[in-house]
Amino acid sequence: MATTKFYSRLAGVIGVLVLASGSYAHSVNSKLIDYGDASKTAANFVASESLFRLGFVSGLFMQTIFVLYAFLLYKLLRPAGKHYAGLMLILALIPVPLFLVNQLHQFAAFLLALEGEQEHLMLFLDLHRHGGLIVSIFFGLWLLPLGYLVFRSGYFPKLLGILLMIGCFGYLVNFIQGFLFPGSEGTLWTNPALIVTHISEMLLMFWLLIKGVNTSKTV
Repeated sequence: MATTKFYSRLAGVIGVLVLASGSYAHSVNSKLIDYGDASKTAANFVASESLFRLGFVSGLFMQTIFVLYAFLLYKLLRPAGKHYAGLMLILALIPVPLFLVNQLHQFAAFLLALEGEQEHLMLFLDLHRHGGLIVSIFFGLWLLPLGYLVFRSGYFPKLLGILLMIGCFGYLVNFIQGFLFPGSEGTLWTNPALIVTHISEMLLMFWLLIKGVNTSKTV
């Protein structure tokens, strides 16, 4: 039981680091990138080079430590279903290399801006944005087995597991909007499909950090 509590607290700490670094990277991108104006974006990159680099590294850090977060959740929730936990871990790890490689598109746009070349800047930014939508398929899918395990484990309120399973579809809807109905996907907090997704993910992270797990009620 002591080991379970340790894993839960550690997962909470790392989860909040994932949230903080990812939120910072997103805020930097929102401030500097205008997908409708290449000149403005290029000027922002040049004027805020250090800010972009810090946000870029923050995004890489977020995805790197997400691996540890997923592994700790696997260790914690495996007793609730070995096969589901394995599926959760696989779905969580698949997007990591895709995300990291996709970041090169964004960095290429940044380098073009520094060189005063705007002709292909928006092409790389569009590739980065659409690559992110593809990666989001797996950001959504891993929440389905995660939510089931949270629901079944007895460590958490069952409502949290239900919210995570519902949250799975937020990213999938966002992907469909981005490719089939371009322009309708919105942003992180302006897309209603993603509201439950992000709230449920944050609730899990802070529950792990603050409350830990209820080891008196296990499967």
